[in-house]
Amino acid sequence: MTQHQNAQTMKPATAAKKLGVYLDATPADFREGSVTRAELNALQTDPPEWLRDLRRDGPHPRPVVAAKLGISISGLARGGVTEALTTEQIEALKAENPEWLQKERATQAEVRKDNVRIKEMRAEKAEKAARAADRD
Repeated sequence: MTQHQNAQTMKPATAAKKLGVYLDATPADFREGSVTRAELNALQTDPPEWLRDLRRDGPHPRPVVAAKLGISISGLARGGVTEALTTEQIEALKAENPEWLQKERATQAEVRKDNVRIKEMRAEKAEKAARAADRD
């Protein structure tokens, strides 16, 4: 008895998310089909021209826009950015540096500092617990 391995497929939206691109900007054949893991791996290792263009110029999905601006996705929403932006639009927004963007960047910096502080505190607790366990 031989076993046939079925190719695991994913929806185009999932594949676009994994590739970091905006689904609506992908070619129709990508949006209308399904993507196997092997196809996704091939797209990641040797991206076609359309994928390279999308990654370089956009439009970019919100997680990518937020990362390029150095803020959270929630910060984008608070700033009124609800649609995908191109690289050019992101650069213009950075150059304009509106007050909401400055505020969101400051908020994100505080969150990062808190995360570092919490991580250090947990590491210190773990170290103390390990020393206590060694003494027992």
